[in-house]
Amino acid sequence: MKVQDILLNKGSVVETIRPDAKVLMAVHRMRMQNVGALVVSRDGERVDGVLSERDIVRGLTNHGAGLVEMSVVAVMSRTVPTCAPGDSLTSVMSQMTRTRNRHVPVVEDGRLCGILSVGDVVKHRLEELELETNVLRDAYLTRR
Repeated sequence: MKVQDILLNKGSVVETIRPDAKVLMAVHRMRMQNVGALVVSRDGERVDGVLSERDIVRGLTNHGAGLVEMSVVAVMSRTVPTCAPGDSLTSVMSQMTRTRNRHVPVVEDGRLCGILSVGDVVKHRLEELELETNVLRDAYLTRR
């Protein structure tokens, strides 16, 4: 299974925010779009970083309530792993585990073309396991 297979079902829309936007705006966007992270991008195509719920919690710990008036660039994660549409899902799962990142932007030819979350990966894996279970059950029943 490839990353592009998940994007075909999920879609390639990615919520982005500019690095100079206020954290308060980012929090509102995350809430309204029901997402756990925003890709930070100056132009909507290149990945400058990711702002996740985890980054916001760390920012609150370090800066207190004043965080909401700070720019996204002050608290975003700058070094984030990325993947390509042709990458195997297994390699992306391994990368997520190794780097402890729950959101991985999908980049092709330097341009943002999707995002994978741990939730996307778990959903796919559960569907895969359900299919395997059904195939094994059917095979067992036909041999009886």
